[in-house]
Amino acid sequence: MADRTDEVAAGASEQPAPAAAGIAGDVLDPGEQPAPAGRHRRAMDQLPRIGGGWALLFLLPALVVLGALVVYPIGYTIWRSFFSAAGSDFVGLENYGDLFADDATFTALKNNAIWVVVAPAVVTSLGLFFAVLTERIRWAAAFKLLIFMPMAISFLAAGVIFRSVYDQEPERGVLNAVVVSVHDMFSESGQYQGVRARDADALAAEGGGFATAQAVPATEPIQLGFVALPPDRVPTDAIQAVAPPAGPGLRGVIWLDFAQGGGGEPNQIDPNEVGLPDMRVQAVQDGRVVDSTTTGADGTFAFPELTDGSYTLRLPESNFGAGFNGVSWLGPTLITPAIIGSYVWIWAGFAMVLIGAGLAAIPREALEAARVDGATEWQVFRRVTIPLLAPVLLVVLVTLVINVLKIFDLVYIIAPGSTQPDANVLALQMYLASFGGGNNQGLGSAIAVALFLLVVPAMLFNIRRFRQERR
Repeated sequence: MADRTDEVAAGASEQPAPAAAGIAGDVLDPGEQPAPAGRHRRAMDQLPRIGGGWALLFLLPALVVLGALVVYPIGYTIWRSFFSAAGSDFVGLENYGDLFADDATFTALKNNAIWVVVAPAVVTSLGLFFAVLTERIRWAAAFKLLIFMPMAISFLAAGVIFRSVYDQEPERGVLNAVVVSVHDMFSESGQYQGVRARDADALAAEGGGFATAQAVPATEPIQLGFVALPPDRVPTDAIQAVAPPAGPGLRGVIWLDFAQGGGGEPNQIDPNEVGLPDMRVQAVQDGRVVDSTTTGADGTFAFPELTDGSYTLRLPESNFGAGFNGVSWLGPTLITPAIIGSYVWIWAGFAMVLIGAGLAAIPREALEAARVDGATEWQVFRRVTIPLLAPVLLVVLVTLVINVLKIFDLVYIIAPGSTQPDANVLALQMYLASFGGGNNQGLGSAIAVALFLLVVPAMLFNIRRFRQERR
């Protein structure tokens, strides 16, 4: 037994120690470094190394294209911004001074500031709302598809779509059709707008309506004729006008003193002349409305209680008020918010997808722990979800800031020529100054440089964030 133990010990002493082998082989070689820890990095170290010359050869085509399409245009634009419109005279920083002195360029700067403040914040907020909503509703995939679908449409096509959506005429503009429909549910417009009195001396205009020029005795019937009502706007329930029927009280008739095809006598009720139904009539005495009524299908009205005295007949403005024709979305006041609305429609899906990916990566244990501790859903969202989503929200926000600084297509397509100066932005002004009639490539180059300088900080911030996340 002792002999067997001695043989095993002797055999073990004859095997080379791993540490000694490493010292004798790899470690003692001054020209080599020890292999890095980790299976992945060891596998990478086994790949063949490419020398500096070969690496440059492979990179050379990309560097040539990058230099021709990016570096040279940037350098030439900066150089060109110091010269006059013709490019023959050196003007120094004069073009940059015109950025604030020129009204059109200053308006573009102001509008770009509005875009940067409003559009990214609204898109990010909607994206967050949609991302949270998709986790709590059925048919989430269909909802995501619906919200993300506008991203598949080019800005040119989206501009054409929203140019129609914002059309002033409710018959063509979808948005105004909705607004007018909702408005008319609560406030009816006068159905006789645009009509004129046949006898302007007897029936005078008064505050948007009409009133008799002289007080009318209660014992004498009165006839009030109107003209200038198109046939397509004559009420469908209107019938042949008739003279006021006999009876007690103040009575009269209001009719369309015009028959299709012509003929007839002015201020007389002729065949084929219809009454004006549902017109409100007020009897006024001493500046006070003492009674009111509406006309029938044949245009007649009566005040049976007013049997003596004289009264002024007033047809209030509610009969003739112009109908609500929608909002001027493409007017000078609302043109920029309208275009921002179209931008939000396009990019809300982009924000939803990125934020939704961030939501999916949040540990559910953290949310459940907050709920177990008694936090409400709003507290969980505000104190747990939002802080964990902050890096994603920041990346989305900065990316959108870079994007809106370069906005061009939507403004150029949606804004009509009359209000395009009010919706102007830097990218559009750069195009207009250089090629769109301004023929001042010096100023256009200065605008391009200013736009580049505005975009660079946001790009650097995003790159820095990406590098921090990789670490």
